[in-house]
Amino acid sequence: MFAALIVGGLVAPFLAYPTFLMKVLCFALFASAFNLLLGFVGLLSFGHAAFFAFGAYVCGYLCKNLGAPPEVGILAGTASASMLGTVFGLLAIRRSGIYFAMITLALAQLVYFLEVQLPFTGGEDGLQGIPRGRLFGLIDLSDNMVMYFFVLAIYLAGFWLIHRTIHSPFGQILKAIRENEPRAISLGYAVDRYKLLAFVLSATLTGLAGATKAIVFQLASLTDADWHMSGEVVLMTLLGGLGTVLGPSVGALTIVGLQDLLADKVGSWVTVITGAIFVVCVLLFRRGIVGELRALIFTRRSGA
Repeated sequence: MFAALIVGGLVAPFLAYPTFLMKVLCFALFASAFNLLLGFVGLLSFGHAAFFAFGAYVCGYLCKNLGAPPEVGILAGTASASMLGTVFGLLAIRRSGIYFAMITLALAQLVYFLEVQLPFTGGEDGLQGIPRGRLFGLIDLSDNMVMYFFVLAIYLAGFWLIHRTIHSPFGQILKAIRENEPRAISLGYAVDRYKLLAFVLSATLTGLAGATKAIVFQLASLTDADWHMSGEVVLMTLLGGLGTVLGPSVGALTIVGLQDLLADKVGSWVTVITGAIFVVCVLLFRRGIVGELRALIFTRRSGA
């Protein structure tokens, strides 16, 4: 799978527009980080846009206003999202179900309000003109192809970390909590601690995706912090395949591709079309694109 991702990533910029591909990779990492929490712990967060935007704003501020190099801005954005995730997690993790979702949504709206009001965020205009700069002072990221391969490296590193987490003993405990939390508690596991660690890891990778997107598009805006963004990443995850490793990336490619393809043709109707596709997927392909393909392959192998 990793070999296929690497080969596909190396070939893709010669077949499609690099800026479009960079957007797909940023959202693929965002959706994969969200899937770690929902697909493997069973916690539905409606506040992940807060981490995405917070990482973008911190990275943008450091790079634009303080002249920080891009690697420092991205690391700082990632670290700040991790700290924000810790605060969110400590407040929300003792609840579950709809209560957990509503707490994360309320906290995310609080962050949105702060990003509207605080002067360094640029308010409704956002942070514009964020410089891409030079990576390690040597590599000029203003070149789209160079920037693409940098984003690809970040995505692959984040994807590897998520894959390694899922298939580690820690990941097996997360799955046990998802399947039967009372039994995990009876076996002696500190369930709240494991859920908090998963939440912080998910927030950290989401902040990494947001900070990278801010460098790519040289912009951090309120769109990144809006609750619609949290809903969009839920759509990507469910459409691609909840609880699958590759599904969120496929979902991100599908949604971003549809938005890019249909935006000029149907305008605002692209949201309606995307919603209709989601409804059809939920009704007919409840396991998502990757989940259904995996089930089909398993069925054929069993029959053989």
